[in-house]
Amino acid sequence: MIRRSRSRRAAIGVAVVMAAATAATAVAQDTRVSSGSPATPFSMNKQNEPAVAIDQHQNNILAAGSNDEIDLEACNAGPDNDCPFTEGVGVSGIYFSTNSGQTWTQPDYTGETARHCVGAVGDADPPCDPHTGLIGTLPRYDEAGLVADGDPAVAFGPRPAANGTFSWSNGSRLYYANLASKLPGENPFKGAEAIAVSHTDNVPSAIAGNNSAWSLPVIASSQTGALFSDKEQIWADNAASSRFFGNVYVCYAAFRGNGNGFTNQPLMALTSTDGGDHWSQHQLTSATNNTSSRNGFGRTGCTVRTDSRGVVYVFSFQFGFSATTSAAGQIQMIKSFDGGRHWSRPVNIFTAFDTCNYVEPSIGRCVEDGVGGARSDLSPAPSVDIANGAPNGPAAANPRNDRIVISWVDGRDKLNNEHVMFSQSGDGGATWQAPQQIEQVNPLGQTPRDRGYYSAPSISPDGQDIYVVYNAFDTPWRPSAEGAGMDRQLVGVVLHADTPASATTPPGFGPLHRSTPTGDARGSSQNDLAAEFLGDYVYSAATNSYSMSVWNDVRNAADCPAIDEYRQELHEEAVETGQRTAEPEEPRGAEDHGHEKQEEEEEGPEAPDVQQECPANFGNSDIFGASLLDPSAP
Repeated sequence: MIRRSRSRRAAIGVAVVMAAATAATAVAQDTRVSSGSPATPFSMNKQNEPAVAIDQHQNNILAAGSNDEIDLEACNAGPDNDCPFTEGVGVSGIYFSTNSGQTWTQPDYTGETARHCVGAVGDADPPCDPHTGLIGTLPRYDEAGLVADGDPAVAFGPRPAANGTFSWSNGSRLYYANLASKLPGENPFKGAEAIAVSHTDNVPSAIAGNNSAWSLPVIASSQTGALFSDKEQIWADNAASSRFFGNVYVCYAAFRGNGNGFTNQPLMALTSTDGGDHWSQHQLTSATNNTSSRNGFGRTGCTVRTDSRGVVYVFSFQFGFSATTSAAGQIQMIKSFDGGRHWSRPVNIFTAFDTCNYVEPSIGRCVEDGVGGARSDLSPAPSVDIANGAPNGPAAANPRNDRIVISWVDGRDKLNNEHVMFSQSGDGGATWQAPQQIEQVNPLGQTPRDRGYYSAPSISPDGQDIYVVYNAFDTPWRPSAEGAGMDRQLVGVVLHADTPASATTPPGFGPLHRSTPTGDARGSSQNDLAAEFLGDYVYSAATNSYSMSVWNDVRNAADCPAIDEYRQELHEEAVETGQRTAEPEEPRGAEDHGHEKQEEEEEGPEAPDVQQECPANFGNSDIFGASLLDPSAP
């Protein structure tokens, strides 16, 4: 066992001060979407897993979401090396733009908050007691006995009229789906974690911070006592030409057994025909997991979209395993032709290789950047968009109508050669262009090309322009968490291509934006401090004149050598004992919300006192984005 050395930490102080002095700021074309986030302390300064939506009826209006811990307690509250999720406090951030994504606002609502729990040096603080106060996350969850638990998903659609019909003349409705757990002392649903959906019809009022602008959240998933619902995405049928215009759809992974181990895990679809007030549920895949064959142990990372006629498409990734080693997985497509009442069987459309188990199972943890790194197990999850002609429908005789574009990150060429993949279909997914690798040359030169981490495409409603955003690492796998040469440079990249008339012709992608400066991913963190945390996806949306892309960004986060040492020692202990290293951070409902501080005499690594031993901006991960005009427009 490894005992943590306090004396060793003292020698790191100078490096900590130097790291704090090098915090970077945004540059032109970049926008900090998580605009209300403080630079310090951890974990109030932590955001990840962004989503973004454009109101195609008023396309200067946008909404974004993220996992946002702005309302949680500081590490100094309670034990100083303990940075838990505060029980009963939500983490689903909401942001708005009224100028096509050039600037963003994070409203202040009221709800259960722990912002006042800043604590003091030492471990004598009482447990944090949340109370009603300002929040930067979704409101009204406490009124429903719920806690907003992140995994954000946002979509704009038409607002229903009193008679139940949908029309853009009624105005627009913004939907926000996320995970939900139970407020302490409440029992509003069965199981550990549910999918909840709320909406607003009044964006100006929501921007002004009025709780009443939002509906009460509705539990959309059909819950059982053993169900852990996870990784949802939402979409509203926003093309008036559709037979099912106004329908809302959610896909999600249903982990039976409350997510404990390799339990049965089917993919589910939810449908609402009345603006999100009521939902029906359908199981899309088998529930059976099989870790001894290429059928895989489960599927997750779904995307849902509709075309101009109202056909619903769900895409997901099914992991693959063999008896002795990891195997290729499958990207699958499932369709509904009747507004979500019935669904086709899953069809395998691409073989994909995850950057976790397939790339390097000997690493012992699903990470791509290095020891103590951020998880990458959902990198091959497909992200999709369809040129459905929203808001009204497509123009006649346009060969690009209903063009489907898809992107994912792939590890087929193993560690340090991860790819950003792209394909397209012009016939409803019956045939696809051969996948192309579109990641860019790495300007740092430490690896030949960007090492894709997560990606997402968007296509303009008229099908003329394609955009792809991705996060990537521009440094190779790092064998240690410690040292100046062990940094992991994270970048956000946006590509553009004019859409070829034929869906079998590969688009000619070129760089449209590259975030600068990059940042060291070691400055991000799980709340338990054992590893980095950057979430599971990025997002893009497009109009006929511009795109908005959002990504995870650590340019304003500082590396903490004391944390690096702790993570390295955890890794060494795991190697010594033959165990896996720190497991990826799980949603709140599946994790321990706090732990006793380890004493000096206890065996094993001891986490540092974060606020005393790290730069103030340690953990300061942000959501950045770029609103970019169509570069080929006259």
